[in-house]
This record gives sequence, C-alpha cells and structure tokens, in this order.
Amino acid sequence: MVRNVFKSSIAQGWFEKLEEYVLENGFFTQDAPGLDRYFSNLDSGRPQIYGIYWSKPQIEARQAPALADTRSFLNYLWRFKSNGSRYFDPDRECTYADRIRMREPGDISLELSPHIDAGSVERWIDPGYRKYYERLFCDDWRTFDPFNAVYSPEAEGIDSPAVYQALRTWQGWTVLTSQGPGDATLQLVSLIRAIVFVLLCPMLEDVPEELLCGAEPGRAQSINREWHSLLLRGLVNIPRLEPGDTVWWHCDLIHAVEDEHKGTEMSSVIYIGAAPWCECNLQYLERQKLPFLEGRSAPDFSAEDYEVCYKNRAQLEDLTPLGRRQMGFEAW
Repeated sequence: MVRNVFKSSIAQGWFEKLEEYVLENGFFTQDAPGLDRYFSNLDSGRPQIYGIYWSKPQIEARQAPALADTRSFLNYLWRFKSNGSRYFDPDRECTYADRIRMREPGDISLELSPHIDAGSVERWIDPGYRKYYERLFCDDWRTFDPFNAVYSPEAEGIDSPAVYQALRTWQGWTVLTSQGPGDATLQLVSLIRAIVFVLLCPMLEDVPEELLCGAEPGRAQSINREWHSLLLRGLVNIPRLEPGDTVWWHCDLIHAVEDEHKGTEMSSVIYIGAAPWCECNLQYLERQKLPFLEGRSAPDFSAEDYEVCYKNRAQLEDLTPLGRRQMGFEAW
C-alpha cells in the first residue's frame, strides 16, 4: 500500500465526476449492453465493475506525475537488467487502460473468488512462461525469483477478455472512497511464493494426470478448496484505505474480493496497474490508440464499446505531455 498518492479531495472529486459521467450518458439504461459475469443481479440491475475506460478522471489519474513516481519506485523492486540487457525501463510507463469499480452497499454478486490473473494453462505450456518459471519446474524452486523480469516480456497469454496481453509488473487500485474490511474490498494471500505450490500441485502423485487443478484456457487461474485449501488459510483482508491511497500486488499473487459489501457507502476504485516501457507494451499501445480515440473498449477486454457516443469523454487534447508519452502518441 502506498498512501496519500493523491490528496483525498482530488480522489473524492474523481468519484463524483465518474458518477456524473455514467449517469449523464445513460450507462444503466443502454439497450442490450451484453453484460459480462461481473455484472450485478441486484434489484437495481447495476453492475459493480463498469466497462468504462476513457473518462476524464481515469485519464487524469493515469497520467498524474505522483502516480508515475509511485510506479517507478515499484518497478525498481524488480530485477530488470542483467548482462548489459534491460528487460524494461522502470522510469517510463505505458498506460494500460482498465475499468472502474463502484460496488453498492449490500451487494453479494461480484463473485471474484480467489484467483491469479495473467492466464492459467499458459504458465505450464507457453515458452516464455516456462523460461520464467524454469528454476521452479527444474526442482530448484527455492532459488526461483518471482521479481526476475528476464523472461517476463516473452510470456504470452491465450487471447481472451480474461487474459491480458501487456506486461504488468503490478496490478493496482487507486482508491476513491473510504473502504476497509467488510466493505467488499481486496483480499490477498500475501505470499508470492504460493505460486510454487500452484504450479507444482498438478505434478503431485495424487493428482489425476489430466488435471491442472483449476486451470482453464482463456480464464484466470482458479484457487479453490479442492486443491489449494492450505493456501486459502492465508487469505486476509487489506487494511482500511482512504481516498487517494493506492494498493499494488504482484501478478502472481492470489487475490479475491469479499463476497458481500456490508458497509453503508459505495466502495469505489480505479483499476490502474504498472506497465513499464518495453517492446511488448509498445506493441500493446499501438493496439490501444484507436480504441481511445474512438471511445471503444481497451484491447484486452470485452468489446462492449459503451463510450463511443458518450459526452465528456476524454479526448487527445486532455492528455498532458506525460500522458501522450505514456499512451504512445509522443516519443519519450
């Protein structure tokens, strides 16, 4: 957790502007919106994770210098160079556009059970992933370094809305409303080496040969009680966060969201991770430019394209010089 990245008043202002943006554009009354599994079955019919990518508050947060400094600091926790090669540049960031969350009090519908993002079966079969996990798979797991980026840019996921194609060193939330345990916030098994157990579990003698213990193509890696009950003993809530705080976690970390929002206020965040400058992320930016200009969904997500005709959507002129570099519209 990195606290006070933004002033509380700024984060609260973003929340108010986001509410206004979705309401004035009729987000909840769209015809046949094709809602995905994250959408709510509340009486209100409202979703809890919104397929919104290009609101002005999201753009302002992503391109803020304070967030750039935070992500640079976090990127330096990785081993990003060796033998004269740099696998990514920790000081230059590529904008990876993601969604927003506004979870209503009383909601029990989100169903984000414990999982690991960045795909599932890929970790065993993709050549880039196999290089990244080589020490683990070669019975040398004690020396496996999850923060060694030497092969991370080479890993490729199956093309699916549930699997991202960019390299993210960290997943992250920028918090817009006060929230803590019981308010439907983040839960973690805060042990990065749990990935060793997840990947070696299918190789144990008592596991049927055809099973990968919850892995399905095109989906996140499920962490379930049938195969991972020991790990789930470590699932804990993050502490209370205030508007302007951020929370970050490694992409191999087991995480979930509380089943029920027992609080009395909306629980809201902007999803903003860290995607440092590297060749695969530059390629992703090329795919993301036109969706931004046209208001379509970001490339890694379902093509819901809600914002094509939205009023007050962020435009190219809303990008600062830093924002244009992060979006690939200007060279660094």
